[in-house]
Amino acid sequence: MGEQEWSIQQIAKLAGTTSRTLRHYDDIGLLPPSSIGHNGYRYYDRTALVRLQRILLLRELGLGLPQIADVLERETAEESALETHLAWLRQEQDRLTRQIASVQNTIEALRGGEGLMAENMFDGFDHTQYKDEVEERWGKKAYADSDRWWRSMTADEKAAWQERVADLGRDWIAAAEAGIAPDSDEAQALAKRHVEWLTGIPGTPAAAAGSGGGDIKGYVLGLGEMYVADPRFGANYATSEGGTHGAEFVRDALRVYAEAQL
Repeated sequence: MGEQEWSIQQIAKLAGTTSRTLRHYDDIGLLPPSSIGHNGYRYYDRTALVRLQRILLLRELGLGLPQIADVLERETAEESALETHLAWLRQEQDRLTRQIASVQNTIEALRGGEGLMAENMFDGFDHTQYKDEVEERWGKKAYADSDRWWRSMTADEKAAWQERVADLGRDWIAAAEAGIAPDSDEAQALAKRHVEWLTGIPGTPAAAAGSGGGDIKGYVLGLGEMYVADPRFGANYATSEGGTHGAEFVRDALRVYAEAQL
């Protein structure tokens, strides 16, 4: 007996997708079936199922299909790639679990008229998860300065800052979904807010440049490219269209602003 295979209808049902989507994946070379029956039906073996799992995981990270194809081509060792993704998912699971508990505790305290414990309200909203990456990109002093600044803030100040970031993200998404041009007045006003936000974070190259040192233009242009290339950051600007559309809009608007103003 040969290796077990599943029909396209079975796989669509198990994966929560559609036969049409799977056929599209085949048409663009992203997920070819392992065999095609005499009736023209597509069938998928174990290897194809593992590949589909990776595709769906990367889709949830906000990657578009061309980017997913690039990742699959680069990372051919499936087990190693899945282990890396699993580690990231577990980190996210832990962070979300802590956030859920934090918000639940706040709701219960408000309902019961109890005092709020500020040190518990922001559990799971952890800025230190990017410590190693920040130090690698911009040096230990950059992280130390920004970390000192964040820890010096009161709970109300942190909440206000997070709300400011959330508002900016929502406005970027709304603008991208409205289909306005990156060089429009509205998009450029958002780009100005974005740069002002960046220069307000001590330790970043933007803050240093705002004080007369550093390459703020290069920093803003680099961040724009990173929003598109890194799904962790691109997810902040994900539109209903999916993929990297929102992040690309932010990048393009920042590029126009940087060329004209920085």
